[in-house]
Amino acid sequence: MDALTRILQAACGDDHFASEELLPLVYDELRHLAAARMAEEAPNQTLQPTALVHEAWLRIAGEGGLKWNGRGHFFGAAALAMRRILVDRARGKASLKRGRNTELLDIDDVILMEAPPDERVLLIDEMLQRLEVEDPVSARVVTLKFFGGLTNKEIAEVQGVTERTAERRWAYARASLYEMIREDAP
Repeated sequence: MDALTRILQAACGDDHFASEELLPLVYDELRHLAAARMAEEAPNQTLQPTALVHEAWLRIAGEGGLKWNGRGHFFGAAALAMRRILVDRARGKASLKRGRNTELLDIDDVILMEAPPDERVLLIDEMLQRLEVEDPVSARVVTLKFFGGLTNKEIAEVQGVTERTAERRWAYARASLYEMIREDAP
């Protein structure tokens, strides 16, 4: 059992020390994932990868009673926390841009590649919510890839499958999202 797995299991209980040991072990990897995700954002983005990691850490470590089934479960939760943070920020910016009168993003008026980064995040989140209902496994792959910045190899490790299976799942999930967006476009 590696040190990360041991500490993840210890952090499940009330062992505050184990929680403090966990961050140094995962910080560099979380920072790498956040940096990869933030590289896709607009250049004038005010959220830095370090801040994204810290906010995600506060969300996942601050929720008491969480039990980590291992490395994959932990990094999946971190990717989901990053997704929620980025979506919340994009919604906040959209709200400010429209005078605090939040409007739902109408996919009919937006083509994914032409959309600004914040609207792209909202569009993908909206389609991802639909995909979660239809195909939760594909939705998880998109969350890990798009919001978590994981590679196919890392997704395979997280999901306990071969890298080829992860590649097929990513291709299928990407095609499903594309089809959903295309169906909703004019």
